[in-house]
Amino acid sequence: MKKLLIAASMAAVALTSTASAGGKKTYVVVNDDVGVPVFPYDIKDRPYEVIGEVTAGVRKATAFSKSPSQAKIYRELWERGEKLGADAVINASYGNAHVTAFSWGKANAKGTAIRFKSATPAVAAPAPVEASSPAPGGKQ
Repeated sequence: MKKLLIAASMAAVALTSTASAGGKKTYVVVNDDVGVPVFPYDIKDRPYEVIGEVTAGVRKATAFSKSPSQAKIYRELWERGEKLGADAVINASYGNAHVTAFSWGKANAKGTAIRFKSATPAVAAPAPVEASSPAPGGKQ
């Protein structure tokens, strides 16, 4: 019985890991350097609306670890932007890792979460047609 239970749980783990590995996310735009839609500059080729500011703090694991990479910092910013429903994060910036009371080193980052406006403009409703009035002079 134990062997059957172990085999069933291993099969379930194998199915979930293959299902999650095959489903690669697609984004509206992607920064090819880091693989997520986070950019250190403004996007000017399409209209967008600002959702809000996103901030992230990325910590080093130990005192001997390297400072967080740009890719790791941008992934953290994107996670926060994605939770807001953003299509991208623009004007991303971050500083050097510094020691704090609670970590061996932390890099603070911030950016602006945006959502692109639809490419097709909204169609205006037609103006209501007024009933024709009698011609001047009283007869029709």
